[in-house]
Amino acid sequence: MPGVANTVQTRHPDRNKSMPRVARPAYEAIRHAILQVVPRTVAGIAFKDLPRRVAALLPADARSQVGSIPWYTTVVKLDLEARGVIERVPGVLPQRVRRSRHRT
Repeated sequence: MPGVANTVQTRHPDRNKSMPRVARPAYEAIRHAILQVVPRTVAGIAFKDLPRRVAALLPADARSQVGSIPWYTTVVKLDLEARGVIERVPGVLPQRVRRSRHRT
């Protein structure tokens, strides 16, 4: 498959759900921004605030690679959850996320 090396097959925390393959440069830019924004604190950050905070950290060239920042933020956030890098704060609604306690 041409171009597969320059993409990332994203994962979902629910292994029964399929996720899209996304361009690696866009994935890496969004991932980097999410990891800068999501704290290690117990309270974490509200999921609804992520797209705005991520957008503020993206350089102009990365913004041009990403069509919909909210869509990419959601896809990459779910992937990072599935990989154990970030986690949802349990028992809190609306949803909040934080860096995983199980990973560095």
